[in-house]
Amino acid sequence: MDPIYYAIYGMLLLLSVFGLKVGVSNDAANFLNSSIGCKAGSFYTVVAVAAVGVLLGASFSSGMMEVARSGVFNPRMFNFHEVMLLFLAVMISNVILLDVYNTLGLPTSTTISLVFALLGSSIGMAVYSKDIATDDAPLAAYINTSNAFAIVVAIFVSVVIAFTLGSCVMWFARLLFSFRYKRAYRYIGPLWCGSALTAITYFAIFKGLRDSSMLSDETKALLNADVGVTMAWCWVAWLVIMAFLQYVCRVNTLRIAVLSGTGALALAFAGNDLVNFIGVFMAAQTSLDIAGSYAGDVSNMMMGELAATTIQANPLYLLTAGLIMVASLFFSKNARKVTETELKLSSSNTGKERFGSSLAARVMVRYALNTARFIEKVTPRPVAEFVGRRFAPLPPEEETGTNYDLVRGSVNLTTAALLISIATSMKMPLSTTYVTFMVAMGSSLADRAWGRDSAVYRITGVLTVTGGWFLTAIGACLASFCVALVLAYGGVWAQTGMMLLALALLVRSALLSQGAKKEYRILDVSKDAQVREYGAAAAGRLGRMVGIYNAMVKALLTEDRETLKSLRKKTRSMKQDLKLVKENEVLPSLPNIPPEQADRGQLIYRIIEISLSTCECLLVLVKASYNHIDNNHTGLNKEQAKDLLALTGKIWKFYPNLTDMLKAGDFAGIDKMLEGSDQLGDDFAECITRHLTQNANDESSMRTGILYLTLLNETRAMVSHAFALIRRIMELYKG
Repeated sequence: MDPIYYAIYGMLLLLSVFGLKVGVSNDAANFLNSSIGCKAGSFYTVVAVAAVGVLLGASFSSGMMEVARSGVFNPRMFNFHEVMLLFLAVMISNVILLDVYNTLGLPTSTTISLVFALLGSSIGMAVYSKDIATDDAPLAAYINTSNAFAIVVAIFVSVVIAFTLGSCVMWFARLLFSFRYKRAYRYIGPLWCGSALTAITYFAIFKGLRDSSMLSDETKALLNADVGVTMAWCWVAWLVIMAFLQYVCRVNTLRIAVLSGTGALALAFAGNDLVNFIGVFMAAQTSLDIAGSYAGDVSNMMMGELAATTIQANPLYLLTAGLIMVASLFFSKNARKVTETELKLSSSNTGKERFGSSLAARVMVRYALNTARFIEKVTPRPVAEFVGRRFAPLPPEEETGTNYDLVRGSVNLTTAALLISIATSMKMPLSTTYVTFMVAMGSSLADRAWGRDSAVYRITGVLTVTGGWFLTAIGACLASFCVALVLAYGGVWAQTGMMLLALALLVRSALLSQGAKKEYRILDVSKDAQVREYGAAAAGRLGRMVGIYNAMVKALLTEDRETLKSLRKKTRSMKQDLKLVKENEVLPSLPNIPPEQADRGQLIYRIIEISLSTCECLLVLVKASYNHIDNNHTGLNKEQAKDLLALTGKIWKFYPNLTDMLKAGDFAGIDKMLEGSDQLGDDFAECITRHLTQNANDESSMRTGILYLTLLNETRAMVSHAFALIRRIMELYKG
């Protein structure tokens, strides 16, 4: 057998391991979000519960490998060589696509990614394999379009149903419990939690374990028999257990319900979606086994036997896959990033919105407001007042600091679990990603987490995510189609090159994931240590701005284009960092400032605003200098250069070592430094007046004069902002 097939097999194994990592990173949002959002336990407690579910689900995996083996394409129409290239194209495009979504922090469906990658690769290999002149078989004979069509239809249906049902269940749950749910929980807690756990149990059995290859036929038959009676007894058992735990053991059973739902979703995910990650590898292994028993040229052997072969997953493979998934849960930064996307969209906290506004979202909110006004008019006043009291939010002093409470967490998990299990029992293809995400969004809407100030941005976020799901199908299909054609027509060199490219992308992704991500924290203005740290950071940034300015002047005078380009990049990065500090540290801290600390809060806000203004002036200076040199215009003349250097020296003199002075509390030194600031302003005015009186007739001198006047005006503005910043930092330290 040609060694290239063993190389493909090894690459599929490597890509499957990477697929497990990035797939779990993306799908972790499905089963972690609700527990994390309502803080049913610490992060590692939630992950530990999910890890147990993942290990159980992987060990009892249903082994639905026919999806990769023959669910989308017809193996009898392809030979061994084409099937191996088809599998390789699927894995290369699939893993890269999932990694892109994880990096962007957008949840997507591994099921859709796999199915449409298989579809695209099948079409590509069919185009390569089909002899148009002699082959009468239609292109559709090479692929199985019915499965892909069923999944697309299920996407549209599940998105609408999940959002609608999540909204309705959450509305009635909040009407029942209100936001002050503890009083109602004392009376109906066992009934609510018992019902939730019954639904979760039904989900775990019928979605997670019913089709497991590890269970005997007798056990499966027992599970499928008398489902209604079994669930009724299960409900009674859970009701008794929850009552005992709540009234006798004083246990918060809502936490148990939420954590149980997390474990059940994780179990079902690992047990049924494992095929999305290792199904292609297992199908390739079976293809190799079939080819190994063939005496002739294996590359031209038709693979009809592949469809008739039952793949029995090796338990060691399943356990290893489960361990990789568990490790990804604990250590993947992308998993947390994807989780943060849904939590921000479902949180009732208003602040920095991740997504902007869109026309569709604005129209939807406008119509929703008009509909709400109409309902309010036709609703009897007593009913409206009763509903209003039930939905009255908690006052700020009673806020728990969570994204939402345990009631909504239990609604999210129970509703999603029930929908998925019902669809599974009806043989409907369904994505756990779509259902869990849309249920969470529907419950957020019904729970009034989306107010008038945030609804447009939240809806834009939902549209972005759902649009990304459909783009997943298109992107996976097109990418896999193109990769398949390259592999097929390019021969061994293209196959080797694509595998090397995949390895390079894997290494790059691994290196990028190890990069340090800046952590932001909300400032507590009552703590002097944090306030001083904030002031020192602002002073440090000012020092870097002055350093960039000095380097810019030198690079401009020496016409050093590469240095100016590098300084432009650094300045843009600094401006972006300042925006993130403002959005993630300063603005979230302002609503929580006590009245006696209002002056300090105002100083903190003014410092970040002045820092941004200073940086914007610096960016104008650097961009103007770079554009001038990049366009090969004439540099500054000797007189201009001399004046600019003199001004630069004076600017630097006003910043000898501000950070050290602030740390030492040497405000006298700062006062002395600021005494000459008025004189510096006069120097700028004098330079501007002198050069305005000069007039040049040629275009090159005019361009240089425009640049020089820009430098003087923006530098004067930057220095003015810098002095204001120093004064504000000094006031912050003194206060």
